[in-house]
Amino acid sequence: MFTILVTGATGNVGRPLVTQLATAGVDVRAVTRNPDSANLPPGVDVYRTALDGLPGSDAVFLNSRALGDRLRATVEAARAAGVQRLVALSAINADDDFARQPSRVRGDRNKEVDELAAGSGLEWVSLRPSVFASNFAGMWASQIRGGDIVSGPYATASVAPIADADISAVAAHALLTDDLVGQRIPLTGPQALTNAELVETIGAALGRPLEYHELPPDLVRQRFVDIGFPEAFADAYMGLLAETVQRPAQVTADVEKILERPATSFASWASDHRHLFN
Repeated sequence: MFTILVTGATGNVGRPLVTQLATAGVDVRAVTRNPDSANLPPGVDVYRTALDGLPGSDAVFLNSRALGDRLRATVEAARAAGVQRLVALSAINADDDFARQPSRVRGDRNKEVDELAAGSGLEWVSLRPSVFASNFAGMWASQIRGGDIVSGPYATASVAPIADADISAVAAHALLTDDLVGQRIPLTGPQALTNAELVETIGAALGRPLEYHELPPDLVRQRFVDIGFPEAFADAYMGLLAETVQRPAQVTADVEKILERPATSFASWASDHRHLFN
């Protein structure tokens, strides 16, 4: 049976990916730091480290944040173990200046995982998603629970958020078919939305008149620092948003082309995830 190892198996992309692969009937190996509480589908084998699960695996889904400083060693061990394919979770801005990549401060190594996969000598695919839709629950849910105003910088800055499950579905396609081998694929939602429009969309899903209140960038930066974020994260986040004030975020049709269905809209995602904001 075809065997796939999934790193970051209990994350926002990894968990639905494990379920999709298990439903497809392949042998799934899931890597998680907490196997006893993983709560994954029956029949999925759970490992504490990627190195433990590599022998006998045919393909590997690489999540750089989950692998941390073991990323390079995992790719090298995959090649030595006879793995045939690597599917890397990168990001749409992987080639940008690191000073505008806030996710790097939180452990993502998007450029490195892309380059390691492509240079491995194995079949490879690099998935480059835009901002995850779930990120907005993490950023704004506490404000929304406390009132109808969401405060932040750059009301007109835009993103084309992608539903986490759409990333998982494309990853499953990359692992199970040969269609995407050797490609770097930019993945976005179907529409670029400003911060103000994102908040209004969440409000519509909740049946509440939410509004976005723009704050001075310097004030927001200091708030990040005051609650414990590194200054590098605050600077990178502000720089990333500032770049899209004058131009809409990139939108691609790759999700629709690959999955042969429309990409999930942010409105649909927000409606399905109302519980995250209540």
